[in-house]
Parts: sequence; structure tokens; C-alpha cells
Amino acid sequence: MPEPTYQADVVVVGAGVAGLSAARRLTSAGVSTVVLEAAHEAGGRTATEKVDGFRLDRVGRLLSTASAELHVTPGLEDLVLRPFAPGVLLHSDGRHHRAGVQPGTRRARSARGALHAVRALAGAPLPGPRRPAAVPGRQVSVPRHRAGAPLGTALDQARLGAALNRLAGTSVERLLARPETTAAEALHGRGLPARTVDGFLRPLLAALLCDPELTTSSRPADLALRDFASGRLCLPEGGAEALPQLLARSLPPGTVHTGVRVTSVSTTSVTTAEHGEFRCVAVLVATGARDAAQLLPGLRVPDFHPVTVVHHTTDEPPGTDASLLLDADRGGPVAHTAVVSAVDPSRAPAGRTLVTSTVLGPATADTDTAVRTHLARLYGVPTTRWETLAVRHTPDAVPAMRPPHDLHRPVRLLAGLYVCGDHRDSGAVAGALRSADRAATALLTDLGVARPMHTADPLPAARAA
Repeated sequence: MPEPTYQADVVVVGAGVAGLSAARRLTSAGVSTVVLEAAHEAGGRTATEKVDGFRLDRVGRLLSTASAELHVTPGLEDLVLRPFAPGVLLHSDGRHHRAGVQPGTRRARSARGALHAVRALAGAPLPGPRRPAAVPGRQVSVPRHRAGAPLGTALDQARLGAALNRLAGTSVERLLARPETTAAEALHGRGLPARTVDGFLRPLLAALLCDPELTTSSRPADLALRDFASGRLCLPEGGAEALPQLLARSLPPGTVHTGVRVTSVSTTSVTTAEHGEFRCVAVLVATGARDAAQLLPGLRVPDFHPVTVVHHTTDEPPGTDASLLLDADRGGPVAHTAVVSAVDPSRAPAGRTLVTSTVLGPATADTDTAVRTHLARLYGVPTTRWETLAVRHTPDAVPAMRPPHDLHRPVRLLAGLYVCGDHRDSGAVAGALRSADRAATALLTDLGVARPMHTADPLPAARAA
């Protein structure tokens, strides 16, 4: 075995959005950084698969144009967000009802208002806003007085609109100061009719949190609802992989090394299966919670919400345009679905339609059949001729955030040893980015300098097995 000669200031273990974002912050401060990823490509769970010209997200978390982290994170300046049609579509009693749109109010706020919120969560700077291009969506009328409509009467809808506007105008500090309970319990304390809570807020929060039972802490749930009330639900153009790809491209050439398995870490070195030991000044573990606990014994591993994503294509697109469709009746396995190619045309070949549906739970042998049956009811069209492109199950898709939940879990374990990821903050892309920023800040503070201490040497050749 050759003597270990590779040196860098910091070794980051894991090339998901958290690890890449932290590496971007470190390299910008003049700290030589190496990112090691066991998989053969960067991205982690934020991955996009290519099948016959389609771009298929593995987990496909919903984002918001009001999410401050998407605007302030260095490296994401060129991120293009493709918004859904305003609000969401609710399917109830065989009809579609548009919800969450309040004409004449200030719900469609600019990104600048959301950027101020991030100071309470990550301490990021405040550049000017970037407004994503609007995507037209067909407005579906909401019956105002029909019995059984998920939003109830016109008065019920007005109460919901007022509640959403209040939430959009509430500071993050005030939200986090509220008594903590579960998301389900908090919903019934908002002064809204049970029909509105069960028919709209429950399915909406389940989709945003990937938590069908709403056992999530009310604090991250409030933050998710605030983002919904302040902006538009959206997807990154080109697939979820756009985030890690942009972050990786913003790093100096040769920073990211894939196919390198880390077997142990210390405050001054990382040992790999293929390349021996990497000497360094500090180590940042930016993997998922389970892999992090393998490298950092004693680190708590949370429970997880499993997610199954089913992708279909059809030559006869359903008529819901660029809307996110939720089932207010909860009459099948699909939590939410959308004609994704109407939201982001780059995800499907010209002339083809991509329908992506999310099941909050594990996959079974008849998942595709059950999903097709449910989609036929939700869209009101036959689905027997739809072609299944992929069924992807991720058991550790989203860390559970049951109360009491700390949105600022420690990222500094020892001087020289740090950890970040969505399991240290909230179980969302924004949480991963916030934890990365906190970890990079702690690391730079401990180093006490913003200039290179070493020049990263070339990656040594892999050892023979």
C-alpha cells in the first residue's frame, strides 16, 4: 500500500445537495476541498433517471418559489423553477375544485419577502429576487355553495384565504415560537371548518411533508404552509438533478470524486476502500442519516417516510394542464399527481406526455395496477393504455420530524468533525441547504482563516482489490 500523500483542508463525504453546497461555500472562502461520493454520480436522493428521452425524478419533492434557500444558495443562481398552475386542484365527488388561490391578495409575493425569512433559519445574505417565468394553467371554478365541496361555502373559502394570508405575513421567528405539537393537531386549532381542514389542508400538507398521517412537528409543517401561501409550488427545470448538477459545476475542476467509498473518518483523515487514507484538517460528513451513523457512531438515526413514485406516459394527455392534483377524498394510494410535462416540457420528448404520481408508502406487487385505477378516477379518463415508464421506491426518502423536533440540530460534533444533511434540519431540500450553510460556517469559524492551507494533490490510483 502506498503511503497516503493526498491532502486538502477539508474532505466532504457525500455529494448530495448538502455536501455540494457546503463544498461550494468552503471553496469560495479559499479552503481546498475534496468531495468523495460512493455512488457513480453526484446527487444522492436528488436524482433524475433518463428513460427513452423522459426525465424521471426518483423522489421528486415539491419545491416553492418562496423557498429562500433556492435564491440565496451560491451555485444555484442559474436554477430555473417551473411553477405549477396557481394553488392546487382537489378531486372530490368526481369533480375538480381549485383551492389555495385568493385573487386580489398578496399571496403571489416576490422572492424578496421569502429571502428575509431565511435569516432566522440559515443566516444567508439577501440578493435581489429572481422571479420564475409563469406557466399558464387552466383555472377551474370552485362551486361556492355545493354541499360536499372540499372548501365548503363561500364564507369558508374566505376564512381559508384570510388564514393563508396571515400565515404568509407571519415571520419565521413567530412561527417557531408557537407551542409545538403534531401537524395534524395543529390543523384543528386554526379556526377553520373541519371540511376545509380534511378536504384541503390535510392532503396538501401530506404532499408537502411526504407524511400521510401528519405526525410531523407543527413547526416544519407551518414553514411548509408558509412557503405555499407566499409563492407557487414548482419543480426544477430538467429534473431534480438540476440542483446537484449546478452545485457541482460551480466547484473547481477535480473537486468531486465519485465511486469512492469512505470506510472511516477522524478529525484529521478519511479512509477509503479504493484510495487509502486522505489527510486533511477537517471532515464534513454529508451523507444520509444511516450512512452518517455508520461513520459517526452514536449519531441518532431518525425514522423515515417511504415514498414510491410512478411515472406513466400517454398519447392522450389528461386535461388538467400544469396543476398539482390532490385527492380530497383519499380514495386510493396516490397522494398527488401531475402532468409533469405540462409543468416542465423538458422532462418529456416532443409530443409525449409524462404523468408522475406519488404514493406515500412502500411499493407492492400491485402498486402500478392500484395507481392506474386511482388515476383513472382522479383524471376522469381511461388509463389502461398508459405505458409505465418506471416505479421507483425509496424507503429512506424523507426523515421523520416528529415532535419535539430541533430544526437546528448540531452540525459541529468535534473541532475538525462536522455533519450536515436534511436529518440535521428539516426533511426537505431547503433543510439540507440550511444545514450545509450552518456546517460550513462552523467549520470556517474553527479554521479561523479564509485562505488555502494546502493545495489538493491529485487523487491517488485505486488500490487493487
